[in-house]
Amino acid sequence: MDQTASRADQPDPAAPKPVQPGFVLKLIAVVGVVLSIYQMGVAGGFQTSDFLPFELFRTGLFFLRPIHLGFILVLCFLIYPVFGPERPRRVLGWLIDGPLIAGGVLVGYWVPSNIDAIANAIFPREMDVIVSWITVILVLEAARRAVGLAMTLIAGVFLLYAFAGNRGELPWLSDWMPGILNHRGYTFERVASQMTLGAEGIFGVPLGVAATFIFVFVLFGAVLEVTGAGKFFIDLAYATTGRQRGGPAKAAVLASAGMGSISGSAIANVVTTGAFTIPLMKRLGYRPAPAGGIEADASTGGKIMPPLMGAGAFLMSEFTQVPYIEIVLISIFPAILYFGVIYLLVHIAAVKQGMTGMTAAELPLTRKVLAEGWHFLLPLAALVALLIMGYSPMRVGFYAVLSIAAAASARALWNWATTGASGAGFMAMCRAGLANTGKALELGARNAVAVSVACAVAGIIVGIVGLTGLGLKFSAMMLALSQGNLLIALFLVVIASLILGLGLPVTAAYIVLIILVGPALSNEFGVPILIAHLLVFWYSQDSNVTPPVALAGFAGAAIAGSKPMETSVQAWKFAKGLYLIPLFMVFNEPIITGGPIPLVLWNGLIVIIALVAFAAVLEGFLWGPMPVWMRLALIPGVIGIFWPELWAEAAGAALIVVLLALNRQSAKRVEAA
Repeated sequence: MDQTASRADQPDPAAPKPVQPGFVLKLIAVVGVVLSIYQMGVAGGFQTSDFLPFELFRTGLFFLRPIHLGFILVLCFLIYPVFGPERPRRVLGWLIDGPLIAGGVLVGYWVPSNIDAIANAIFPREMDVIVSWITVILVLEAARRAVGLAMTLIAGVFLLYAFAGNRGELPWLSDWMPGILNHRGYTFERVASQMTLGAEGIFGVPLGVAATFIFVFVLFGAVLEVTGAGKFFIDLAYATTGRQRGGPAKAAVLASAGMGSISGSAIANVVTTGAFTIPLMKRLGYRPAPAGGIEADASTGGKIMPPLMGAGAFLMSEFTQVPYIEIVLISIFPAILYFGVIYLLVHIAAVKQGMTGMTAAELPLTRKVLAEGWHFLLPLAALVALLIMGYSPMRVGFYAVLSIAAAASARALWNWATTGASGAGFMAMCRAGLANTGKALELGARNAVAVSVACAVAGIIVGIVGLTGLGLKFSAMMLALSQGNLLIALFLVVIASLILGLGLPVTAAYIVLIILVGPALSNEFGVPILIAHLLVFWYSQDSNVTPPVALAGFAGAAIAGSKPMETSVQAWKFAKGLYLIPLFMVFNEPIITGGPIPLVLWNGLIVIIALVAFAAVLEGFLWGPMPVWMRLALIPGVIGIFWPELWAEAAGAALIVVLLALNRQSAKRVEAA
């Protein structure tokens, strides 16, 4: 691999800064590398040798998923000490973490090695029940350390709910629940069976997606990061937009779109691109809070940017049974709309404040940037091509990892050959390549810990919802609260996503929310299942940029040197596309589900018009200052375009076009004067 140092290879402020002895760091590296190699073996379809105790590379429900979880638990307890990342373990810490690490090994070994006995047992064996509860406890503790206490508490509440009822272990709990939430109650053995001996618990769909699609693409992102792709995307964004008004802010939008497609975290995206874009925005005249807010919004958009979309596209594909490539293709236009709105708001702010761009001397040349990093585009192109050709996402991820490694290695060989081709240089290149390979394998495993743990604990929630029928009850409650009004129901989804997002990462919030509100949206309100999932997935991002807890906004504030709450308010202001675009998907289905080409084109045109008008209303400026009466008059036009009637859409679009034309004429008169 190429030894190019990436400016983007910076730590996530949310990640632990462990006080770890050297042998623990080496152990983490070894476990991480082994896990990544194992996952690559699974993705590549390798065969298992006869001397292994069970089919190690088998992808079945009770093989890959327990083994993956076992590795993840071991890594989690090594990376996150029991008393916090800032404190050394000492003797007491090891007395606690040692058995937990051993328990992680047990979790990975037990089900695959005992699958025949488990499958043939009429009732769960006592040891299977014990291991099941060990697994549940380890997953809850891992969630507390890697994801946050909120996720553990939510899963704990769901477990307690399973034991309520007349036949449950804790029947008195039913006295505290409304009648609609009551159920028969379940025993420890029945819940244990649901958690680890079936397809609806911990080893269910969320963990299955994490162990197959998500991990290999997280590893792909890690390889890109280590080989210098972050620097390439940032430099390319600066080279193409830096001379424009508000150039660094526009570069932040483009760089975050590129970095977001390989980064699994909006916060990590902020600290990588924001470390360069935010100071430059401030230097050109942006106040600290808007600079941090713009970066937070752009970085959050990376999670909805194809082709990777974090973990969401893979989970969505598995839940809806829609091919992954279809989800990627239909998500391109909404993602472009989101970044387009932010780009327009940035441009308006720059024009209003009379900002200029950067000088040519301060910017890299586009030609030079492409010459040095064009090979980073090849794996992305290969990834999309393989998906279109019909390869499974897991196999595509396998080839994508190999392709970026091959491209980086070829680049390193070219650099060596054109700079002397000495034997010492060749050995140095090989050592650097091996070091970067190990670093990428370890980084991929580290980056997968939080999302895999979140998916495992989400499996607990999925299992309880399926066991107790809570999903149907929640749908009935949602229908009652909204009185059958879809707009009110969507508002309830927004509130629920915001509340869940206060304590959960985006992926976990999406899984929990879609389990609870997805059936209601599809069955009671008639929203197509794919649009329901896209809606929930988009709304699950809002906790990154919405006060009072806006984690990406807080990260942007730390870099900008601004107040966290003020920065979060600015982020919330610029991120309105996160709320409006999913709303348009619901009320204008053809833009997502397809239909007659003229109707699709019409919907695409009017949503662009509506979002431009909304940006103008928000800033009070487009080509020139916009009087209050014009801003107020634009609002009915925006509402008309979102109204699911053709006459309302046409009237709204006509009103907006007339008003914006008046703004254009007014600006021209001012310029002429």
